[in-house]
Amino acid sequence: MLERLRALLSATERDDVAGAKVIVGLGNPGREYEHTRHNAGWWLLDALAQSWGIPKFRVEKNQANATTRVEPFQVRLIKPLTYMNRSGGVLVPLKRMGAMDLTRDLLVVVDDVALDPGRVRFRPSGSAGGHNGLKSIEQTLGTKDYPRLRLGVGQKPEGMDLAAWVLGGMPKSDRKALEERFPDLIRAVEIWMRDGIEAAMDACNN
Repeated sequence: MLERLRALLSATERDDVAGAKVIVGLGNPGREYEHTRHNAGWWLLDALAQSWGIPKFRVEKNQANATTRVEPFQVRLIKPLTYMNRSGGVLVPLKRMGAMDLTRDLLVVVDDVALDPGRVRFRPSGSAGGHNGLKSIEQTLGTKDYPRLRLGVGQKPEGMDLAAWVLGGMPKSDRKALEERFPDLIRAVEIWMRDGIEAAMDACNN
């Protein structure tokens, strides 16, 4: 009886995510990291939630998530609550269920020190580029071929430790330059859901 109940719950959850779009914003949990460059992915997820009328994220195990409908798609926003180098753990259950094509229906939003603030890049695949969150995602999925949205947070000064840079707060002018792109990025994310990553690249890459 217990096994049948587990199977039923598993099937229900699988149906819930089948055909859904999953958007993972990378960041670190804790108030001390809230305004750091490494949490830019969370900032965009908050903007998406606000735009789509989602009141709050729900905390479950190793993630904060929110589910809504952006017609005709069901959309799940996920913020990993592990630290950056274990971000991929939030995708383990979805990969095991095999209910969706994670290389098509997954979008990972990540900070990028190779881009100036205000510059963004949609990409269909690519290397982790030294980013521990992307390394963890790649390890979980077993592939580099998944869409990602890179948000420019600026290059570190010469001689500065990279970890200190990404875990530092952004100047107000830099954060403003990034957040001014959010309305365009929200529309581009909706284009990605509807028409795919190439269409989003055409609409938004600069």
